[in-house]
Amino acid sequence: MPQIIAETADGTVSFEAEAGKKLVLALEDNGIDILHRCGGNARCTTCRVEIITGDAGLMGPDEEAILSTKGDLAPNTRLSCQIRCGGDLEVKVVNQASVAGIDPGTRPED
Repeated sequence: MPQIIAETADGTVSFEAEAGKKLVLALEDNGIDILHRCGGNARCTTCRVEIITGDAGLMGPDEEAILSTKGDLAPNTRLSCQIRCGGDLEVKVVNQASVAGIDPGTRPED
């Protein structure tokens, strides 16, 4: 099973994720209150993460299109709702509900 290391506002969290599971769900299921305001549909960019190490796979056209509309993102930025856990990853979680003071949004479907 892939090993995920996530840098969060509350510190670093490490866990094993089920292969093929969406990263946003793996993060949430392991106690990280990541935002996902559009329900995992690659429309809002609130679930973005910065890939520190590992291979998050290829970026699909929907993800690429929405990220291209944001000019202030690091080049290693990805949407966690569009990443399927396939190998070890270390990520920085950019937006958390507890920090933003809002509800995380509708839970994405698997």
